[in-house]
Amino acid sequence: MKKMISRRNFLKVCAVAGSAVALSACGGSKKPAAPDPSNTDQTSFDIVGGQSALSPGYNDNEVLKKLADNVGVKLNYETMSDSLSEQVNIRIAGDQLPDAFMGVGFSNYDIANYGADGTFLDLTPYINAEIMPNLTKILDEHPNIRAAITMSDGCIYGLPAAEQMGTAGIGDDEDYSIFTIPQFSMINKRWLDELGLAVPTTLDELHTALKAFKDNDMSAKVYGNAPGSTIPMSTGFDEWCWGQNIFYAGFGFTNWPNDVCNDLVLQKDGKCRFVCAEDNYRKAVTYFHDWYAEGLMDVEMFSQDANQLLAKGAQGYLGVSTWWYIEELMGDYAKDYVFLPVLDGPDGTHNVTVRTGGGTNSGNLNVTNKCQSPANLLKFFDQWYDGETVMQLQYGPIGVFFTEQDANGKWKSITEEEAKAKYNKGAGELKSTYEVWGPKLILSEYYDEYFYMEDRAIERLTDLENYWMPFVDDATTYPIDCVFTSEELDTIDRYRADFENAVSEQEGLWLKDGGPSDSEWAAYLDTLTNSCGMDKLLAAYQGAYDRYKANA
Repeated sequence: MKKMISRRNFLKVCAVAGSAVALSACGGSKKPAAPDPSNTDQTSFDIVGGQSALSPGYNDNEVLKKLADNVGVKLNYETMSDSLSEQVNIRIAGDQLPDAFMGVGFSNYDIANYGADGTFLDLTPYINAEIMPNLTKILDEHPNIRAAITMSDGCIYGLPAAEQMGTAGIGDDEDYSIFTIPQFSMINKRWLDELGLAVPTTLDELHTALKAFKDNDMSAKVYGNAPGSTIPMSTGFDEWCWGQNIFYAGFGFTNWPNDVCNDLVLQKDGKCRFVCAEDNYRKAVTYFHDWYAEGLMDVEMFSQDANQLLAKGAQGYLGVSTWWYIEELMGDYAKDYVFLPVLDGPDGTHNVTVRTGGGTNSGNLNVTNKCQSPANLLKFFDQWYDGETVMQLQYGPIGVFFTEQDANGKWKSITEEEAKAKYNKGAGELKSTYEVWGPKLILSEYYDEYFYMEDRAIERLTDLENYWMPFVDDATTYPIDCVFTSEELDTIDRYRADFENAVSEQEGLWLKDGGPSDSEWAAYLDTLTNSCGMDKLLAAYQGAYDRYKANA
């Protein structure tokens, strides 16, 4: 993973020290004039950025050299895997700028500030059919990507980068990310069959099954494990792919951990809300406390790590659990398990709150005010937005990582055995050797058009499309790509961690100890509002989303 620049922390240190560095970094002088968009005199460009620790550097990279020759430019790369953040900060603070930074991973906060003080150029004048036809077409077809790279001042200071992996990659008309439903629930059908029970479709039916698993000690009875070894249901607590959150769907939400803010949801009407402050949330924790009190939920769910859960699955102890794949969790017993569907709650309904996939960022190619002919440079980078080109920048050249095409023209990757025999490296190590960091945008449809994704990803996306998405009535979700103002980021920095911790801590206590009473619930809401900034957080997320919609 690329090491990110923390400009905010850097500036805070500078402010305390009274350093002159802060003045140059923060734009203490007049903002430089933007270059003339029609200037095409410059054809040699200096690039500073990041690379994999296994990469030999980019100056002799055959794919990059071919792309440069195509548009008649030369790029001189100074890339590093260590001390990247430090070196980039030094260059920006000392006004020792290259023509562009590539593969650095600037945050939106960095980008907005460096754009405002003139360090980074607004690329909007160059994103058109003449200079960047590939990217222009993508942005026209995917307005959400344009919204993700447009800062709050309306400018675009960096080119988009993202690695999507969704159901469009297996031929679906709709593109749902592989992360849309992180928790796949599963149940031991062999135990159900032994007990004469059907696969549950409601929470009450699951309660009946769990109680039968416990009362009949099914792990001991069926697998010959020690008496009392049966764990009716085990998960983590608020864990990503192995949490309990999928079971809350019967109460109208699934508050699984996410990259925006836990418990935040977006409604169809575009309004944000926090499910953890609503009556259905209160009903859910009250309902599941009864399960915990009856010994149906693992007493170790609040303390165990993923390896402990995996060990329980591998030993045949579990009746119900959640994970990314059945086979990975249940090991030799996987054949006895089936997916447990999303279950209806006491009122006969359910609602799955879906997640977004990996975000789109614009911090991996940023052109600086030292560049005099951005048009020539951006013609080179526009070639990165071709599907067959970006796959080579991500994995390696055709003839090295991609070995042959099938009858449909899709490229097949080198196998582990082939890579070791030919290059004395595993396929992953070979990828890291040839991978180029930068503005790579791998769209889900590229896996359907240009090259194959890994088999396990195909398996999970197929399960997502065929089994899980039919349970989703509304796929509205808060976009991870929203761009925040500095004031909104200050609000989030100030309140988010305390807010999420307060909610999680209280949820765990109520599941274990029972509650909440009317007075406890009122005190909880008061804490969230007056101590944890719930209303201020909601305003920040709503403002960012409203701008995102306007830009899209």
